[in-house]
Amino acid sequence: MSDLAARLTGLVQALRGHGLRIGPGETADAAAALEVLGLADRERVRAGLAAVLLRADGQRAVFDAVFDLFFPLGVGTPHGAAAAADPADPAEQAALLADLRDRLAEALAAGDTAAGARLAGEAVEALGRYGTSPGTDGWSAYQTLGRLQPETLLARVLAALRAGDGGRGTDGDLADRLAEDEVRRRIREFRAQVGTEARRRVAELRGTERIAERAVAPAPDRVDFLTAGADQLAELRRTVQPLARKLATRLAARRRRAAHGRIDLRRTLRRSLSTGGVPMRPAYRQRRPARPEIVLLCDVSGSVAGFAGFTMLLVRAMRDQFGRVRVFAFVNRTDEVTRLVAADADPVGLTRRILTEAAVAGWHGSSDYGAALGEFADRHLDAVGPRTAVLVLGDARTNGWDPNLPALRRIADRARRVIWLNPEQAALWGTGDSAALAYAGLVEMHPCRNARRLTELVSRLLPV
Repeated sequence: MSDLAARLTGLVQALRGHGLRIGPGETADAAAALEVLGLADRERVRAGLAAVLLRADGQRAVFDAVFDLFFPLGVGTPHGAAAAADPADPAEQAALLADLRDRLAEALAAGDTAAGARLAGEAVEALGRYGTSPGTDGWSAYQTLGRLQPETLLARVLAALRAGDGGRGTDGDLADRLAEDEVRRRIREFRAQVGTEARRRVAELRGTERIAERAVAPAPDRVDFLTAGADQLAELRRTVQPLARKLATRLAARRRRAAHGRIDLRRTLRRSLSTGGVPMRPAYRQRRPARPEIVLLCDVSGSVAGFAGFTMLLVRAMRDQFGRVRVFAFVNRTDEVTRLVAADADPVGLTRRILTEAAVAGWHGSSDYGAALGEFADRHLDAVGPRTAVLVLGDARTNGWDPNLPALRRIADRARRVIWLNPEQAALWGTGDSAALAYAGLVEMHPCRNARRLTELVSRLLPV
């Protein structure tokens, strides 16, 4: 029982390390759930602990990966796993690989998840081992999948499915597309099983807590904007609407508190006469604040484009919270893209449309903050007024060009507030071609590396 308690507390601590908010109450509930569920059915335990511990969308993938480390399907080498082929014998290696691929194709065609899990263990054992000395050895999912190449089995599995169907119930292209989508899903599931098996084995070598911290992909709202891949950015885009609803609720609460205004001393003293001179019910000067206007000034070049695109989509989803929203994009020239942001129903193609349809780049494709800020100050300064909050999104790397501090000063003098969100960590500001420290001397600049930090900054800093 003590080992089970250690596994549960280790699971909770690892999940907290990934940003999941789990308190002592939830931990006690998880222990009670384990006592009721028992350990006979692992998937039932997984579902029960997830129901008790998870509180937000997007946390399940992190939970599943950490759960597989603390409550693994097995330990050591799976029974019946294929031994690694002799690296000096190419014929033996080829025969082993061909056998694994044949059995994997059969499992994919049958949709047999249990057989896929067994094959994942065999494949990692036979193909994924690297290193020979302690401290440098381990198992690699990347190496295993690179050698096995399950994606290349797609046509073979589809042919097996069609042969098994015997020509019944075919609806032409639609049936083929549905079958192909299903096989691709099964291949993705197998790839995930290989990743789980490789992490389990490495955790036995290096320690479960260490691997849970370093080898589990973070939740979508903790993915670094600058290093996010295409799949992670797609997952981030799916969180836009929930984040927008959360931010709208927070801004509305701030707006209600701000509407109270300051205490009206004369009315408060008059009210206190009915309570013996004790001001039990303070009276406030009622404010009726107009909703603020937002101007986004976004760098859409290079790796910063993912950060800018996500923020543009988030602000678009929150547009009802502001009096007016205008969006400007730049690489080394500045152009208004409010129409593109408002009309684009395809979030994946938003940045691409901006780069192709708006005048955001001149004769070179490198970012030039000085030229972009200067053009905004010269041509678009009428978008900024005393009720306007300007959000500048970018890493402030000028590629050696003049940062044009006077242009930023002109914008700041005209706006209610200028907030610069920088996706780079603060330790890198001022290094290389970064002008972040110079810009930070004129306007407030905050590091904003992931969606969680963006949510926090927007809800705290934007005027209401």
